Amino acid sequence: MRDIRFLAAIIAAVATSVVATAGNDYSQGFYVVNEDWYGHQNSTINHLDPDNASGDYWSYRVFQAENPGCELGCTAQYGAIHHGLMYIISKQAKDPGATITGGRITVADATTMQMVYQSECIDASGAVCDGRAFVGIDEHKGYISTSNGVWVFDIDAMQVVSQIEGTANPDASALYQGQCGSMVYTDGRVFVAHQSKGLLVIDAASDALIAELAMDRVADGAGIGSVVKARDGMLYVSVAADTQGLGDAYRALLRVNPVTLDTEVLALPDDVYPPANSWYAWTPDGFCASATDDALYWNGGENSWFAQSKIYRYDLATKEARLIVDFDNDADGWMLYGCSMRPHPVSGELYMSLFHGFSDPTYIMRRCSPDGATIKDYPMISNYWFPSLPVFHETGSSGIAVAPECSVQAIGLMYRVIRISGHAGEAMTLRSLSGAVIAEALIDDDVYDYAIGDDVAAGIYIVTAGNQSRKIALCR
Repeated sequence: MRDIRFLAAIIAAVATSVVATAGNDYSQGFYVVNEDWYGHQNSTINHLDPDNASGDYWSYRVFQAENPGCELGCTAQYGAIHHGLMYIISKQAKDPGATITGGRITVADATTMQMVYQSECIDASGAVCDGRAFVGIDEHKGYISTSNGVWVFDIDAMQVVSQIEGTANPDASALYQGQCGSMVYTDGRVFVAHQSKGLLVIDAASDALIAELAMDRVADGAGIGSVVKARDGMLYVSVAADTQGLGDAYRALLRVNPVTLDTEVLALPDDVYPPANSWYAWTPDGFCASATDDALYWNGGENSWFAQSKIYRYDLATKEARLIVDFDNDADGWMLYGCSMRPHPVSGELYMSLFHGFSDPTYIMRRCSPDGATIKDYPMISNYWFPSLPVFHETGSSGIAVAPECSVQAIGLMYRVIRISGHAGEAMTLRSLSGAVIAEALIDDDVYDYAIGDDVAAGIYIVTAGNQSRKIALCR
């Protein structure tokens, strides 16, 4: 049935699909989604392999390389990997200077970057509806946030099926007023940053809006910036000084319990700039949470629109923020570009895209310790990349993680320990891509580590726990 529905999606009038063939393996390292040079070309994706033994760290424009004749849409700001697929959301389908029309929605294999689906429209009626972000719910469904509400994406059918009632833009024709932005899925609910309404709470089973948390609980007239989920299970919301997208940030965070919806305002001291927000020309923001430490990160400055020099780390236990990087003192003149900063979900290291200025096409990716100390710089070829998000491979968002346990010198594949959480009492099965059962085990603990035996050859495998599956790469 899934194959039939997928075939129907292929021939849908608004969609383009490409049959994947054997290609490069990008399972090691991570992707960087680039806005790229507006007015000249569509958006791009680069791939960084930061531990490549040969020193060949960068692969450029990998989506175009793996899909000849196909491109992304215009001003792609968001990428997310979910159940083996990467969802790239663009604001429009085509840059004014491009010759190829891409899509507001592009779905590609997360390992090979070969396209499986693309659509020019989010709202099938053709009404104004520019892309913002994506969040996966399960293997069958995801949500797409836009300039006009949140939309349900049917993964089996590969199509947008409906707009969630109550999430729409009060002015449907507006692009930068009343828009939806970042989203988090946890505890059966999706939490959405809505520029004019605050934090929306959606029941993911029924696709129904069940609550709205207005930011006036923080301060009169305050708006929302973006929302993240921290390692402690709580949600943390950055706060805008208004709902108009003027760029000012309010000096506080809002802590939200995703189950009870209880809130706590966390004031920030006068010597700490709050997280910058970007409703004025939407990006995902630099505000982010570590998966390995009880910490948040953000960029801040006097002008939220150009908060490129100061990087903060916030300790969730002590509720204290400290400056960990100050590019005002950088001898080489580097500064953060936009929102392009995220901690690695396994190592906890902080990766950030740096540049010298908007008229200079010189960029690097800087790798830092969780406390902001530089580990390594990765220079790039000259181009106006205007990078947005680093996008890491899945590491347990649905309960299954793979832990790096060997040298990266073995054919680029580096995993031989499987970590499974939240499946105690269930069976774990390891299969080859052909479906042959390689190993089976009973998961006897809430956090369970399974070491793959030496008799299993290097290659790509599928691990299943309960109704959740992950593709893993094994080296020897």
